[in-house]
Amino acid sequence: MNDRTEPLRIVIVDDHAVLRSALARLLRDQEAIELVGEAGDVRGALETVEVKRPDLVLLDIDLGSDNALDILPQMLSHAHKPRVLILSMHDDPEHVQAAFAAGAQGYLLKEAGEEDLLDAIRTLARGERYVHPSLGAKLAQAALGLPTDPLTDRERDTVRLLALGHTNQEVADLLFLSVRTVETHRAHAIAKLRLATRADLVAWALDAGLIGQSNR
Repeated sequence: MNDRTEPLRIVIVDDHAVLRSALARLLRDQEAIELVGEAGDVRGALETVEVKRPDLVLLDIDLGSDNALDILPQMLSHAHKPRVLILSMHDDPEHVQAAFAAGAQGYLLKEAGEEDLLDAIRTLARGERYVHPSLGAKLAQAALGLPTDPLTDRERDTVRLLALGHTNQEVADLLFLSVRTVETHRAHAIAKLRLATRADLVAWALDAGLIGQSNR
């Protein structure tokens, strides 16, 4: 962004109003960025991008019941093609690969910090591609046909503490999260690992080396 004489024009597309507001506040504080529009659904995203003609779109991969990747070809069909940075909770190689195949130039996990987001925006503004750093190893493993760990760092931390016997409230206090966020991480981990009971969770954590035999 440092080479540009004009601010980078950005549109935010996310169906969560609170997150949109947080992203908007962050971007408005950046001198080299101009937030030109926001949208919360597929129709609004297409209309806003067509009218505002942004340089870059921050695009939530899940827009309610819609997959944002389905609208990427149409979004990129305009003469003024924006660069697209996908925001996602999905950290598996399949989602990353699908995003790039659909035309995105960047993929950032929603758990990323502000500096990671700004770094991703700067990278795309330079005409380069960006992948969240924590996904690099998984993509490399997937390319080699090796098994990958399906959990995010936060989900793994949550599973480890729950397997050690902590309650949701205790895990929230230890990780400086809300109880609701801990419950979400737990639900995602159980779904990804296809587990049924807490005993299954403990057994998986033991097999994965997250806890020792003496902690069972």
